[in-house]
Amino acid sequence: MISFKHLAKVYRTDEVETTALRDINLDVAPGEFVAVMGPSGCGKSTFLNIVGMLDAPSSGEYWFGGANIAGYSEAKLSDLRKSAIGFVFQSFNLIDELNVQENVELALLYHSDVPAGERRQRAAAALERVKIGHRARHMPSQLSGGQQQRVAIARAVVAKPKLILADEPTGNLDTANGEEVMQLLTELNNEGTTIVMVTHSHSHAEYAHRIVNLLDGAIVTESIRQVL
Repeated sequence: MISFKHLAKVYRTDEVETTALRDINLDVAPGEFVAVMGPSGCGKSTFLNIVGMLDAPSSGEYWFGGANIAGYSEAKLSDLRKSAIGFVFQSFNLIDELNVQENVELALLYHSDVPAGERRQRAAAALERVKIGHRARHMPSQLSGGQQQRVAIARAVVAKPKLILADEPTGNLDTANGEEVMQLLTELNNEGTTIVMVTHSHSHAEYAHRIVNLLDGAIVTESIRQVL
């Protein structure tokens, strides 16, 4: 599904050149669950931004669904991103002024071909899927951290993306809620969704099929947790 070939990312200013990623070669198969680990500053965020089409590589190839998208325009990347990728963030990123149902529906507003009635139905189904449907009319401030992350996951999957990118999805949660979120991501993966997750948690990385370790912008080790 995803393939990086000799991918690199370099940030340049007038005086400084910083290499964030160097010679990344990685294949992620459809339906795989990959965890990316490494110390702060190792390139994890840059890696996830490029996978999520929020940033472009400086060189190399990025193959997504059979096409090399490394040279795509921002407009073309935006269209592909909206249709193919769901995001889950550490900070939930819910809109305080919208209730739970409206926050999930928001992800479908980018899809102009989805009528209002279908948006409501799909949002309600996504909320039921993550076992938070009974809170549909509540505001985010009325929910616990674990409940807010469930809403965020519902928002990520409501458009039925091929890929979910999770950036420290348990970072703001206690142990019990963190385990619940990991179980939920595992269930989604078992249903066929490809997941790439950045995490500092070794125990949560163990849920993945494969753990990729980054150091100084390069892949230094990979470990297979489960035979696909």
